[in-house]
Amino acid sequence: MNVDLHCHSTVSDGVLAPDQVAYRAHQNGVELWALTDHDEVGGLALAEQTALNLGMGFVPGVEVSVTFLGKTVHILGLGVDYTSSQLVDSLRYVRAGRWQRAERISDALAGMGIPNALEGAVPYASNPELVSRTHFARFLVEQGYCSTLQDVFNKYLGDDAPAYVPMQWAALDEAIQWIQQAGGVAVIAHPGRYEFDTLQFDLLFDRFKELGGVGIEVVTGSHAPHQYNEYARVAKRYGFEASMGSDFHGPEEGRLDLGQLPALPSDLTPIWKRWLS
Repeated sequence: MNVDLHCHSTVSDGVLAPDQVAYRAHQNGVELWALTDHDEVGGLALAEQTALNLGMGFVPGVEVSVTFLGKTVHILGLGVDYTSSQLVDSLRYVRAGRWQRAERISDALAGMGIPNALEGAVPYASNPELVSRTHFARFLVEQGYCSTLQDVFNKYLGDDAPAYVPMQWAALDEAIQWIQQAGGVAVIAHPGRYEFDTLQFDLLFDRFKELGGVGIEVVTGSHAPHQYNEYARVAKRYGFEASMGSDFHGPEEGRLDLGQLPALPSDLTPIWKRWLS
């Protein structure tokens, strides 16, 4: 089954509107699809209606920003009730402070000889509450400071780069609680992106499971192919259900387009079995 349970729209840091992402997913053969914007559910009603009109299965989702051991981790909430006022209010709380962070990133870039970066990033952000590093990166590529988004993160905006500004996001227990209270299940997004050592990963996986987290992304556009088997082993070790998603942001960005994911290893339990009935 062609499944994609992780992608983004203009409601957060994607380049296509929610309905356009739905059309692209459908065109590319996706049969079960989730929109998972960062800390925001404002695009899910349009996404769901478009998917319904196209005859495509839909799982409402969100990607919650979490601080764990001083670093940013992303937790997907899949199957959430996006009309839940508690979830909406909690995500608004997570978004608070993003503008101040953007100003600090802009100041850091100005100190490196890149003026007016915030003014340049804002036009890329349809939602001013969600100006992110990705919006800065698109501006820097357009202005010729770097050739790709990854180059921007490597040189300026990655977690260990000089213009990185840390942010205190939700706690892991808060994020999982919000997702569960909205009727969803919690999934660790793209674990291969986190710069944790073995002990720190063990702490993350143990704590996540203890708090009621049920899934982990194994096959994702944010993983290199050799990492699929690595996180398949993690899923089996901890008894996690396995998820997959392109982490699509735009047609020219990322490793994989919507609908291009390889199959999960056959000995894993796909998390999407929950929604096929």
